[in-house]
Amino acid sequence: MTMLKILFTFLLITTLGLPAAAQLPQPPEVAARQYILIDLTSQQVLAEREADAQADPASLTKLMTAYLTFNALRDGKLALTQKLPVSERAWSERRGGGSLMFIDPKMTPTVDELLRGMIVQSGNDASVALAEAVGGTLERFVEMMNQQSKAWGLKNTQFKNVTGLTEAGHYSSTRDMATIAGRIIVEHPTFYPLYSERQYTFNNIKQDNRNMLLGRDPTVDGMKTGYTDAAGYCLVASAARDMPNGKRRLLTVVLGTASREARAAESQKLLNWGWQAWDAIRLFEAGKPMAVVQVWKGTESTVRLGAAQAVFVTVPKGEGDKLKTTVERIDPLVAPLAQGQNVGMLKVNTAGGTAVASVPLTVLEPVPLAGILGRAWDALRLWIK
Repeated sequence: MTMLKILFTFLLITTLGLPAAAQLPQPPEVAARQYILIDLTSQQVLAEREADAQADPASLTKLMTAYLTFNALRDGKLALTQKLPVSERAWSERRGGGSLMFIDPKMTPTVDELLRGMIVQSGNDASVALAEAVGGTLERFVEMMNQQSKAWGLKNTQFKNVTGLTEAGHYSSTRDMATIAGRIIVEHPTFYPLYSERQYTFNNIKQDNRNMLLGRDPTVDGMKTGYTDAAGYCLVASAARDMPNGKRRLLTVVLGTASREARAAESQKLLNWGWQAWDAIRLFEAGKPMAVVQVWKGTESTVRLGAAQAVFVTVPKGEGDKLKTTVERIDPLVAPLAQGQNVGMLKVNTAGGTAVASVPLTVLEPVPLAGILGRAWDALRLWIK
């Protein structure tokens, strides 16, 4: 079978739409070495600069530390109420010059306390204690971090430690950090609210969450700050708004800003632009057909093609009713076909021809192979065709 372009234009508009020279919105000037803005609802990158450049991620590293800890909790390998020992190695983090939860070997904090110490207080000591509990050893946990990165296809990330302290060979990128953050939001919604907590007190020491946007923008509900001399001031920020067609979430990552204030201000600038310059459109409902096409050699003569999840696209403000969609699929489509099988792509363009999204096109219901007579008849028809 060959992949041919079979064009099915869904008439979402009746007007001519944008002129061919139409441009996508231009992002604001952002005072950061690297940044990225993603609409997580549509999985579209709205703006970026040097998003794949390797850089020191500082304490943004703890996003991966947290993700693997959340996995362990989900899989029953840890419990939130479980008390953990504090090793000399975790205690020795106080000599490293980074943020601390201030635990010591005489204590047995719970996993829940350590999570808040790592996420809200950005404690390096808490990060080490959790890593040792999940991985058995710190070295094994770092291996797990790198294995997870490879499994996700992160090409510009390599971890050497669990805290983000500067170390040769320890690096990531804004795109890779956005991937890790997005995985936490999508796969661990139970634990994600920890990133919205504005302060945490442990052992009578109260520390504020360093994400200043939590107190400035009510739509921001996480995620993580970072700073080292090499990295500058860094921030992953996520914000969600209820829209007429469902909840919409934006995610920003900025690396290498000049101050705490700058990382908050530049992230806010990107988020505001994302809300103001772009619209999120629910293009198709989950499980609803985008096309009904002919099937050969199957028990059915046609099959519905669509997506298991609702299809959202993010488009320049005001262009939601000017979209054009086309389907590129396998032709001829020959049984057997399995439910969820990928058989093409739905491509979404503005009326002026600017690509805004590509969505995998899958089989909504299985089509078994027909009997020998049905297969023979369709084989003859295909040969004539």
